Amino acid sequence: MDAVVVVEQLKKSFGENAAVKGVSFAVAPGEVFGLLGPNGAGKTTIVRMLTTILPPDGGRAVICGFDVYRQASRVRQCIGYVPQALSVDGALTGYENLLIFAKLLGLKGVERKRRIVETLRFMQLEEAAGRLVRDYSGGMVRRLEIGQAILHRPRVLFLDEPTVGLDPVARRGVWEKLAELRRAYRMAVLLTTHYMEEADLVCHRVGILNRGEMAVTGTPAELKEKMGDPGATMDDVFTYFTGNQLDRGGNYRELRQVRRTSRRLG
Repeated sequence: MDAVVVVEQLKKSFGENAAVKGVSFAVAPGEVFGLLGPNGAGKTTIVRMLTTILPPDGGRAVICGFDVYRQASRVRQCIGYVPQALSVDGALTGYENLLIFAKLLGLKGVERKRRIVETLRFMQLEEAAGRLVRDYSGGMVRRLEIGQAILHRPRVLFLDEPTVGLDPVARRGVWEKLAELRRAYRMAVLLTTHYMEEADLVCHRVGILNRGEMAVTGTPAELKEKMGDPGATMDDVFTYFTGNQLDRGGNYRELRQVRRTSRRLG
C-alpha cells in the first residue's frame, strides 16, 4: 500500500497510565480510515500525536513522508484537523472565519481570495458567507469547520467525532461533502467515531482499539467475516473484538464536551 500515514508501535503514557501501547496501522491516499474503540481506548490521544499536538513517547509516525516529532512543522503543512471542540467564531461571519484561517495558513493575495471563494462554493456556504456563524445550523457549522481545515488542500484530514450532535440529515450532508473531497483531491481521511453504522457506511477500513492496543484492523466486511457472521452489524463487531458493549456515554469530561458540542451545533 502506498501509505500517506504510517504508524509503527506508537506509544504514549500519562504518568503511570499507558494510554497508547505500541499501535501500528497505515492509511492510503484517498482512503477513509476509522479509529473505533471504547472511551479511554486511546483514539483521541493517537489523533493528537498524529496532528503534532502531543509528542509520542515511543514508536514512530510518518505523515506525507515527514516524522511527526522531528518534522512537526512540515507535517502541519500537509494535514487538516477538525477537533470536537469549537473551531469557528460565532461572532464572525463565515467568510471572516475562513479569512482568518487563510491568513494563519500563510495564503496571500489573489490566491487567498480564490481559495476562500472556492471553499465556500464547495461546502455550499456561498449564500451564508456574510451571515454570523452563530446563526448557522449544525450542519453548516461542521461544513465551515471542514472548510477551514481544507483551505490549504491538505493530503490528510483528521476528524475527531465529526458528526457528534448532528441530526441524521446533517450527518449525511457532511459525509457527502467528504466523499467529494476525496474524489477531488485524493485526500486521506482519518476519523474517530462512536457511530458504528457511520463507520460501516463511510470507512474503507477501520482499526478497533481496546485499552490502548489495536485489537484488529480491516474492512467492515472483513471484520464481520473474522467473527464468523457476514450479516453482523458493526455494533456486533465492536463487542466481539473489544469485549465491551458500545458505551457512547463517556466520562464526565467527555459527556460535558459532547453536550457542549450538541448545543452549539443546534
